[in-house]
Amino acid sequence: METIKVPGPDHPIAIFANPRRVRALFHGHEVADSDDVLMLAEASYKPVAYFPREHVDMAFLTRTQRDTWCPYKGHAAYFTLTRDGAIAEDAVWTYETPHPAMQAIAGRLAFFPNVVTIEEAPPARGASVDEIVQHTDSGAGASQREHWRPNVDEPPAQD
Repeated sequence: METIKVPGPDHPIAIFANPRRVRALFHGHEVADSDDVLMLAEASYKPVAYFPREHVDMAFLTRTQRDTWCPYKGHAAYFTLTRDGAIAEDAVWTYETPHPAMQAIAGRLAFFPNVVTIEEAPPARGASVDEIVQHTDSGAGASQREHWRPNVDEPPAQD
């Protein structure tokens, strides 16, 4: 009988949203691209990116008969990845009906890191709310900090 284990201090598992856009490349070709990737950090293993199925190009994946068991997550199903003549057998896995503690990754797809390259986009550069407030009128008729430089040129003078 398969034993179900619950993550805990002896075997922690954390699932968290990746704040960046993430891509999976197979031999330089994009096979997944998403801004809705969940990262699963399990015990001392490197975190794994889990992509929503709708953000993976399923045309390059073929379901296989492989089935493995993880006492913390449940049964994993596998896909072979094929693109431009390159074949990586059982390179993609999914927990379609994981244990309740891992429900967040249900149906998502993960790639073996020795088969695909996972790329994260640089974080979006934006001003913090505090920074924006400091460059606006404080209510006293002047901003709290110097005004930002204009992001457009002045229109040419009209004669």
